[in-house]
Amino acid sequence: MAELLNSLITLGLLVLLQAVLGFDNLLYISLESQRAPEADQSRVRKLGITIAVGLRVVLLFILIHLVELLQDPFLELPEGGWIEGSINFHSLIVLFGGAFILYTATKEIAHMMSLEDEENAVDRKPSSSKKVIGLIVFMNVIFSFDSILSAMALASKKGADGSHEGYQLGVMITAILIGGAIMVLLADRVTEFLRRNRMYEVLGLFVLFVVGIMLLTEGAHLAHLTIFGNEIHAMTKTTFYFVIGVLLLTDIVQGRYHKKLSAEKIRKEKTCDS
Repeated sequence: MAELLNSLITLGLLVLLQAVLGFDNLLYISLESQRAPEADQSRVRKLGITIAVGLRVVLLFILIHLVELLQDPFLELPEGGWIEGSINFHSLIVLFGGAFILYTATKEIAHMMSLEDEENAVDRKPSSSKKVIGLIVFMNVIFSFDSILSAMALASKKGADGSHEGYQLGVMITAILIGGAIMVLLADRVTEFLRRNRMYEVLGLFVLFVVGIMLLTEGAHLAHLTIFGNEIHAMTKTTFYFVIGVLLLTDIVQGRYHKKLSAEKIRKEKTCDS
């Protein structure tokens, strides 16, 4: 009974962990899926998430057996240079994922700021569904590393003497499947919200930009990188959510202030006309 209760508590914590760490992933999926043909977007999101969840389970088995190897550095940067550190497979994947997200967010922001006319903006050629699904699956795997490693820490079995005795594999797989189901249920709603409230799409892209920075700092921290003798520290989730809160608050205040200025302009125009 005590073991069952412990498993249920662990499952609840893991599902909560999947939900918290999956926010940025869900945002990426919602934004990236809009590049697919409109008729295929919902299918692209659901199929991409489903494939990614399956790969996440496979990745879980791989990490359980190779977690130590992933932490072993394969490239040592020479001491005394302007950049020092030791690159391992884990840090390389996270660094690449962060750079890719920064590129994606920057490209989309630049597209919004470009001086295209309305017709060209509407006729923007969509990406193929297969390409978008591939990107969603790839980035989901990138995002999976932290959540799976965190899950392994929570679901680790300890002996009476504190020694490691394996993992609660069934609990972790169940949490991944529940997290995937939640993402499938929410993906269409998040995308529809962004479509109806286009101003939040800009906010979403800047959130994605911050996600890229967070992954870059985390990858650099995993590689113990120092630049000109200054160690790079990973952006914590607390800092990440604080920045997101500031961005959201700024967006709300700016929107209300814009409405106030518009109302004041209309009032002045009516006064002049009268």
